[in-house]
Amino acid sequence: MAEIKAFRGMRYNTERAGRLGELCCPPYDIISEKERKAYLAQNKYNVIRLELPKEGDNVYTTAGEVLDRWREKGILIHEDKPAIYIYEEEFNAYNTRRSIKGIIARVKVEEFSKGVILPHEFTLSKAKADRFNLMKATNCNFSQIYALYMDEEHTTLSTIDELSKRKPNAKFTDGDKVTHKLWIITDEKAIAKLCADFTDRKLYIADGHHRYETALNYRNYCRENGISKEGDAQDYQMMFLMDMEHPGLVVFPTHRLVRDLPKFDRDKLLDGCEEYFDIKAFDSVSHMNELLHSEYKKGSKSFGFYCGKGEWYLLTLKDIDVMKKELPDLSEASQQLDVSVLHTLILEKILGIDKENMAAQINLTYTKFYEEAIMGVDKGEFQCSFILNPTRVTEIRDVAAAGEKMPQKSTYFYPKMTTGMVMNDIGIE
Repeated sequence: MAEIKAFRGMRYNTERAGRLGELCCPPYDIISEKERKAYLAQNKYNVIRLELPKEGDNVYTTAGEVLDRWREKGILIHEDKPAIYIYEEEFNAYNTRRSIKGIIARVKVEEFSKGVILPHEFTLSKAKADRFNLMKATNCNFSQIYALYMDEEHTTLSTIDELSKRKPNAKFTDGDKVTHKLWIITDEKAIAKLCADFTDRKLYIADGHHRYETALNYRNYCRENGISKEGDAQDYQMMFLMDMEHPGLVVFPTHRLVRDLPKFDRDKLLDGCEEYFDIKAFDSVSHMNELLHSEYKKGSKSFGFYCGKGEWYLLTLKDIDVMKKELPDLSEASQQLDVSVLHTLILEKILGIDKENMAAQINLTYTKFYEEAIMGVDKGEFQCSFILNPTRVTEIRDVAAAGEKMPQKSTYFYPKMTTGMVMNDIGIE
């Protein structure tokens, strides 16, 4: 099914550019303007100048010019031979040190309708336009799309564990205490084995939906304008591929904060919830996460409804069958998502926040930080917040397999892949 192949990655020449940790940055969509400036101040060759350009009359043209200069000066260089890259991140989550490991390769992009590469979330058109303009100006992927695959025997993970026993070719630890490691695999037999592993697999996009849809648009644009033909490098994009059952995989929940709703009434909301939810009241948030996790382990559909000053309510769905009535056109996988329950029964039905409102974030703000969801209400910036449990990876798989998509901000895979450790210069075979 999925077609992957090695490529001559473009990487920093650290002898000329500086330390790798000063040259990489997180994905463009989680970087504030203040952080962007800090990365630039750290090193003038930081990849942020390519990944999130802000200079010149046309920021995309400027990014292309910067890229050309850096290649000419030897700041960025290409691998001598095609390679597949093993990438590992070590990080802290839930009070333990964990790690995830996968491979970075070129992957042939396919329309979602073919069922080879499957999405799980809706996207925003503004972000896709931005990424498309950047690709047209640079003909590069500076960051990788993150996808999962099913491998019951974990054969690929065993192979990459064996190949990465030696010292990594590159390594650094960032400000969030995430250690990034990269191994360069150029052995042709090892590459052939890894590529063969994917011939009967589907890929499930975990992170990077905007970039993937942009890749499809860019491929089509290049074909339509005679820049490329079928089978050329524009048909392939850089992706990070990881075993869906990797023991280190972490998905954080994304909490919802409600603001600026006219006539918001806590009691009216609770009265509306009584039809669908069992409700328990608490006057301290000290055990909220513990209680939510307990419900999560039981398979319950539960939320924390936070009202401020420690006051919150545990809302637990009485009967999942109500979702069949509310969302009759969707699969059982979509009906039973926590976010589907929250959005349908509470945000839409009781609070009147419809899908368009959610997408435009008129009365809704999203955060992965529990503390922010609590403090935002306590400070009076928000009227209430809903604390969620994380979406299960199996739910992501099942929704994607049903050909459906989750609401935006349903998942937050942690940690994010770093940008700049290896890049895909599409013009280089």
